This record gives sequence, structure tokens and C-alpha cells, in this order.
Amino acid sequence: MPTKPTGDLALIKKMNTSIVLDAVLKHAPLSRAGISERTGLNKATVSSLVLDLIDAHLVYEIGPGESSGGRKPVMLLFNEKAGYAVGIDLGVNYIRGILTDLAGGVVADAHIELGRANQELPLEQLTGCIDGLIKQAPDSPYGIVGIGVGVPGIVDDQGVILFAPNMRLKQVALKQMLESRYSLSVTIDNEANAGAQGEQTYGAGRGILNQIYVSVGIGIGTGIILNKELFKGASGFSGELGHLSIQYDGKPCSCGNQGCWELYASENALLEQASSLGYASLGQLLKAAEQGDERVRQLFSDIGSYLGVGIANIVNVFNPDVVIVGNRMSSAATWIGPAMREAVATRSLPYHRAQLSILFAELQEQSAVRGAAYYAISDFFAKVKSV
Repeated sequence: MPTKPTGDLALIKKMNTSIVLDAVLKHAPLSRAGISERTGLNKATVSSLVLDLIDAHLVYEIGPGESSGGRKPVMLLFNEKAGYAVGIDLGVNYIRGILTDLAGGVVADAHIELGRANQELPLEQLTGCIDGLIKQAPDSPYGIVGIGVGVPGIVDDQGVILFAPNMRLKQVALKQMLESRYSLSVTIDNEANAGAQGEQTYGAGRGILNQIYVSVGIGIGTGIILNKELFKGASGFSGELGHLSIQYDGKPCSCGNQGCWELYASENALLEQASSLGYASLGQLLKAAEQGDERVRQLFSDIGSYLGVGIANIVNVFNPDVVIVGNRMSSAATWIGPAMREAVATRSLPYHRAQLSILFAELQEQSAVRGAAYYAISDFFAKVKSV
């Protein structure tokens, strides 16, 4: 009888290593016996694979746990300090960056204001931000494992920004640019997708089956998670709900359409209206609202109403468990929340909103940057499990 090819055995070992590492990631502190119980792998196999993971600096022993009658088991933890990831949220008028460990814990952060008129790729500021974060990484076995970037536009599976209307960008091969400079794995995705991933992994969306993340900054983007999976559509470009038409023959949009939702409900829409009152930034408007300026409070309320109109459409189409409002405008939750919820209540179908929760992002303005770092971490784990 012919023997099985050794490649089969190698594949089985990879799969089992992945299973053991996942068990430690999700359930640590965990003993070898605990891993065996959770995975169904025999104890000898688990012991061998744990030794491999210890040698690879991904798992370490922390001493004895509670005994169930015999010898106290040695407990294992994931070594989140084995490497670090860089996450970037490249906004129209800002760059936000973080350095995280492999568990997603934030080690360092950075923020650069670009100004409202930025309409080109701010490559110098972007690489400066990344350089500064990399310099702050502690020594580790794997060093910087990768870079994740969220961008406000349509991105293809090669990391090319096909179209970012609010930045006037077309056909920008950002992944290639950054990989050439840093010799690291780089993941580029739409900023709202990154925000949805950030909230699902670390924030308000944890454990929720169907959720829509609405990123409200200079424009509006949405990340759609259905059955706990990011929905990207047939060509990978879903989520451009900021360009839903909410007003026929409305204002012209930089995307080429008219009456787009983001023209009426975004930070940019707010700032356009606030200019006549002498305010030029979201920070100034928030301070004025806190100090009791009723004109500014009414502006926020109007923006909230328009946000609610678009969210009602989302609710009617997707019937999600949760809608999470994030990015910069989430800092105005106090002032936009009531009008937004009232608009959803009056404009969405009653059966669709019956079980609905509308939340503001738990990670506040860091949803996308945390999600971008998660992309880099996830890519690293995928490579580790395939070795």
C-alpha cells in the first residue's frame, strides 16, 4: 500500500498549529490539557505544537494553574509583544496613526492635521507618520509585522486607490509605494471598512452578527458586516452609501452624482454652513455648542436629521442589529444624536427598526486606525499559520 505524501503530513501540521494558536489567542491562559480538550487534538500532538510555538516566540509559559486533582498544569499565554503593527487612517484633512502589539493594544499614536483643502496624496506626511511610529517600536522577535492603511475611497485588491473623490485621487498605487519603501507587508482598504473591522474586533460591534458602520468625516462611508463577515460586494467596492442620492436634482457631488447623502450630513456639510457664523473647524463648533451657542447647536441638529435620513435607508435595506456612527463627527454625539434618532424613528419601517440599536463608536475617532492595524496583524497570523 503506498504511503501518503509527506506534503499531506505537513499540511495537517500547519492546520493543527493554526488550531492550537487560535485556542491560545481566544482562551488563554490555557494549559496543554485545556487546549486538547477544546480542540480535540491528542495531548502528545498539542505538546509538540506548543513547543514549536514557544520556539517561535508566539506562546510562553506563565507557571502553574489550578489543579483538578493531580499535578498543577502549566499555563500558556500568547506573546503579544512578539511583534508590532502600524495602523494608519488617512483622512481628507488628517492622518491618524498607531503602533500596536499583536493583541491590538495601542503602544504609541500620532495625529497630523492636513487642513480642509488637501486634495492630493500627502505622501511626505504619511511616510513621516509611519517612520515616527516605527521608531517607537520596542525590540521584538518579529519587529514590525506589517502596515495597514484605511483610505477615503475605492480600493482594489491590489491596494490601488481607484477613486477618492474628496481627495481628487485616481489610480494611486499606494500599496506598491509603501511596500517598496518599507519592505513590509502593506494592506490598503477603504477607511469605513477598516472602521467596521475596528469596532467589530475591539469596540461596540463585538459579538454582533449584522452591523453597519457609518464613518462621518469630510465625507461619509459605510462598512457593512453581515453574519460577522465584512461584505465587499462582487467587485470589492461595496459601502459607498455616502453617495446615496437623498435629494433629486440636489447639489453636485465630486463623485459625479447629485444630491449625495454626504453633501448634507458630513463634517464638510457642517463646516460649509458654519462658515457664515465665523467657525472654521469641528473643534471650534464643539466648544461653541458646549458653551450654549444655540445657532451652532441647531446646525448640529440639522446635520443629525440628515444623518438619520440616510441611516433610515440603511435600516430599511439591510435590517441590521446595530448601526454604529463613527469617525470625527462621533465627537458631536450629544448634539447630533437626538435629531438623528428621531429621523430614523420616523423614516424607517417599524419592523426593521424594532430590534435596532444605534450606537456611537466605542473607539470614537480611532475605529478605522485600529481596524487598519488589525489588518496588518491578521495578515501576519495568516502567514504564521501557513509556514
